[in-house]
Amino acid sequence: MTKHEFNPTILREYDIRGIIDETLFEADAEAIGRSLGTLLKRDGHQNAAVGYDGRTTSPKLKAALITGLTSTGIDVFDIGMGPTPMLYYATYALKTGGGIMITGSHNPPSHNGFKMMLGGKSFYGKQIQGLGALSAMGPFAEGSGKVIDKPIMEDYVARLLQDFVPGQELSVVWDCGNGVTGEVLRKIVAKLPGRHMLLYEEIDGSFPNHHPDPTVAENLEDLIRAVKGVNADLGIAFDGDGDRIGVVDGIGRILWGDQLLAILSREVLANHPGAPIIADVKASQILFDEVKNLGGEPIMWRTGHSLIKSKMQEVNAPLAGEMSGHIFYNDHYYGYDDAPYVALRLLNILGASTQKLEQMRDELPEMINTPELRFPCPDDEKFQAVTRIQEALAKAGADYSDIDGVRVNTDDGWWLLRASNTQAVLVARCEAKDETGLSRLKSQLQQALLDAKVDAPTF
Repeated sequence: MTKHEFNPTILREYDIRGIIDETLFEADAEAIGRSLGTLLKRDGHQNAAVGYDGRTTSPKLKAALITGLTSTGIDVFDIGMGPTPMLYYATYALKTGGGIMITGSHNPPSHNGFKMMLGGKSFYGKQIQGLGALSAMGPFAEGSGKVIDKPIMEDYVARLLQDFVPGQELSVVWDCGNGVTGEVLRKIVAKLPGRHMLLYEEIDGSFPNHHPDPTVAENLEDLIRAVKGVNADLGIAFDGDGDRIGVVDGIGRILWGDQLLAILSREVLANHPGAPIIADVKASQILFDEVKNLGGEPIMWRTGHSLIKSKMQEVNAPLAGEMSGHIFYNDHYYGYDDAPYVALRLLNILGASTQKLEQMRDELPEMINTPELRFPCPDDEKFQAVTRIQEALAKAGADYSDIDGVRVNTDDGWWLLRASNTQAVLVARCEAKDETGLSRLKSQLQQALLDAKVDAPTF
């Protein structure tokens, strides 16, 4: 079989992703299938589930991927178009050895990629690099696998609704962002009590209304307007492939990932006293304090959905989340990031409560923080820069964590600097009790960058 070398830029930490016909081609999809199929066979697996999102380029990538998989003797369950968590669900429901989702996630229409599972676990990091090496070198398994059409959306929707508990009726606006959650959400809301309004549920890979990333405030403007316009209890938004969630309360305020996780933690810890709850290193200290106050064990961990999922399995955490809107339920569910499922668990909480979402949000302490600050730094320099800052902090006897980059604690609050695993950027964030403290933290961060000979922007 033909050996194949990928453009190295598409082999990312958590997935394979590139720009169609610039860095990512149909030949890459076939090579991914051939290489992953070989790895599946080596581990004794015989089949894999394949799904795809609503991008115009996804069907041709799917066809090429399946060609590669079946050439190794792997049988393929073609589950059709749907969200990434539907693919994850299929690997459990169909008991497949592997799973591959063709999706560009929250990225622009010109992008596409592959999220993968092997043996019930995320396929990421060194495994992706190993797949690239295998594709370039061989040898490959050979065989003649079958393709089995296995539409699974109805089963997936039924599983989502299985844990929904009807309570008081709510008014909800749902923004699908023209992503692939549209059909799933139509089926879900048809089964829910209350009043529901769908925005941009038509699946359109050009994303004509707004970019499908609910972690960017400007992408939630239409949702906020709709929530206020119909006097809804809340609004819920999804990214392009349905594994990230955004939430807006009844007065139009955004709940960021750490605030949402704090509210979700109340129900989980009431049923699992003392359980670990995981959040990424970018999360507010308020969240970690809230989990502790609720009797849970807060665990700060590295950013990245695959890394979080692996940590959840290690410590058997019932709940985890990231600032990026990935929320993971291992309580009554499978431990992966499924935004429609998270939405239904949130509706359970609100339906059973006398409080509105805005009241729950107001109960959380107020801190002042920056948004996620991202600035360019070459791939061959970004990790070295963080290492130099770590060394300087250690020498100075600073109070810091090096779980993922550096998170420095001071009397004012904390500042974070980490190297992105997916882009040529450094990522920073600061959080303080007041504006004066925030200003001091920004200055400390900027000075640390300058001392490390990094061209620091003005924060």
